[in-house]
Amino acid sequence: MKRTSAVLCAAAVAAAGAVAGPATAAHADHENSPTVRELLELCNVATDVCVFHPGGERELFSAAGRVVGSEVFNCTSGRQDMAVAWSDTTSQSNSVGLTLSTEAGFGEAFSVSYEQSYQRTWTTSHTEAQTTFVNTGPGEVGWVERRPRMQRVHGTYELHFPDRRWGHYVWYAPFTAEGPVPGSADDAITQNVRPMTDAERAACP
Repeated sequence: MKRTSAVLCAAAVAAAGAVAGPATAAHADHENSPTVRELLELCNVATDVCVFHPGGERELFSAAGRVVGSEVFNCTSGRQDMAVAWSDTTSQSNSVGLTLSTEAGFGEAFSVSYEQSYQRTWTTSHTEAQTTFVNTGPGEVGWVERRPRMQRVHGTYELHFPDRRWGHYVWYAPFTAEGPVPGSADDAITQNVRPMTDAERAACP
């Protein structure tokens, strides 16, 4: 299994009168170091403490454009405002590839810290639906593209174990999550047109 322990660091704490010196994964035996995924799977399951520390302000960005709804075909001899009804769902993702549920485990630790840090609730999935009118000329095809507004949060998980795990009581794991920003006010929605192909013209009623 490929390990990502090079990006992890561990700190030992006093236990039973003995203190293990601090270590970083770069100097550790990689076969005995956890991956970020392995650590997060233990968050709030086998830990005494598991908290997420955001590493600064959240980043806002627009996702790649994608076609929403169906194409419309102007088979008339005049310009037409043609309605495109569409619904589009945007979901979260993260650097580990684990399902981030906000109700348990590492997802709960993330959502609690996110809410405290940014005074808003983390959204795991958001669906936007509306009707967009595309102005098409005679013999043109129209369609709609949407670039949903997204957010990105970087930070570090701090995990405290009651017993040594991979030689240490305390581990730190980097983490990045991306998710939708609810509401369409900041979404980029564009109307597009192109000429019909010969086959599309032939299919017009």
